[in-house]
Amino acid sequence: MALKQGESLAHDIGDNCVTLQVADKRDLPGFKRELQEAFSAAVIDAVGSVPDQSIPSGDDVEESFSAPGAATYHVLLDGIRVGGAVLTIDPVSHRNSLDLFYISIRQHGRGVGQRAWQAIEARYPETKVWQTFTPYFEKRNIHFYVNKCGFKIVEYYNAHNPLPHRPAPEGMPDDGDFFRFEKIMRDER
Repeated sequence: MALKQGESLAHDIGDNCVTLQVADKRDLPGFKRELQEAFSAAVIDAVGSVPDQSIPSGDDVEESFSAPGAATYHVLLDGIRVGGAVLTIDPVSHRNSLDLFYISIRQHGRGVGQRAWQAIEARYPETKVWQTFTPYFEKRNIHFYVNKCGFKIVEYYNAHNPLPHRPAPEGMPDDGDFFRFEKIMRDER
């Protein structure tokens, strides 16, 4: 069942209803701004300041929005936008990626991110493997993906093992080192 623009899928656990809503192309400039604000807050927490350029860069965000198989969602809490996700869905291999994911810092610690992730998993039940990346310095993300969502760290990117397909973003703490995570959903046979 494919969701169309404006349609939503709810994942209601606890007191508040977390919903995914397909992002309309007109929403993308605001989505990008909110995403960059959330990512900048994480960098500020880690190093006390944010680099001169946006993180992620506008080009990286645009590339994610327009990639083959891209699916972009707003995360709603009781009908109010509090975050978003950009996924890459491969309908053949069912090896899908969580490319960008953010929850407003005002909502951190309330379980919104975990419920949003559960709604994403429910939306794509055919998924065999989920993959995502996060910077080495982002301890909150590492905790979230490993301890809350069940991902495992499967690769560490650094100067000796660079990120495939692109250089690490400039101005990142810890020299732009990243982890790659996977979550096995079902046997790939």
